[in-house]
Amino acid sequence: MTTKTIHPEGWAPALGYANGMLMADGTLHVGGQIGWNKDKVFERHDFIGQMEQALENIAEVVRAAGGDVGDVGRLTWFVKDKAAYLAHQSEIGQAYRRVFGKHFPAMSMIVINDLIEDEALLEIEATAYIQTA
Repeated sequence: MTTKTIHPEGWAPALGYANGMLMADGTLHVGGQIGWNKDKVFERHDFIGQMEQALENIAEVVRAAGGDVGDVGRLTWFVKDKAAYLAHQSEIGQAYRRVFGKHFPAMSMIVINDLIEDEALLEIEATAYIQTA
């Protein structure tokens, strides 16, 4: 097996990047996902909604590679508003569990100034390991 680009079926084209790259050893690198849907449309404009959508996007990329959220070993969060994150811990936990259940991989959170997409409030990237036969 060589490196394989992962792009969930029905998603708008990724231009200049890949949503996921599955390496020959089963490591899946999921590119930073933001709070837009498969058509690159922001349906949610609040932190919780965008966070949940970004996590759903990660789950879709992992599934498209043949895995599931339990295969995710690392999440790196890039957050524009630290205060918004800290003010909504309970809701964040609930939204997280709706997508990832009680699977808590290694995580890092970085507070940043801005993201390329103006409407994006955060971006999350992931690393997973997909068991290959």
